[in-house]
Amino acid sequence: MTPATNRPQLKAVLYVDDEPDIREIVQLSLGLVAGLNVEVCDSGERALQRLPDITPDLVLLDVMMPGTDGPTTLQRMRADPRFANIPVVFVTAKAMPAEVARFRELGAVAVIAKPFDPMQLGQQIQVIWEGLDHGRA
Repeated sequence: MTPATNRPQLKAVLYVDDEPDIREIVQLSLGLVAGLNVEVCDSGERALQRLPDITPDLVLLDVMMPGTDGPTTLQRMRADPRFANIPVVFVTAKAMPAEVARFRELGAVAVIAKPFDPMQLGQQIQVIWEGLDHGRA
């Protein structure tokens, strides 16, 4: 069977993390291995500045960053109608069940635990994407 025709294809991802090595790994993993268009930002503030120009399908946000952290970045995205419906996945070393529940309450669609397997990251993201209800307004 073919996928549902109303499900958009995941093409563009924004990854936000203050660690340059992790940004590079994610860019290679999602770009080369998974074939996605990947933009990276080194802070939540920079991501908020860039969002109008890049309009990603999905945002991956590190939780703990100096300045504007992941939860604050998500809160500010949700407050802006242009970005309110972009799905956000937190990427964090803080992935205990209570923390995951809190991140979902904040509006994250999923949480990926660090360290992650770069060779599996694209598949993880695709599974998350396919599980979203893209028909909701």
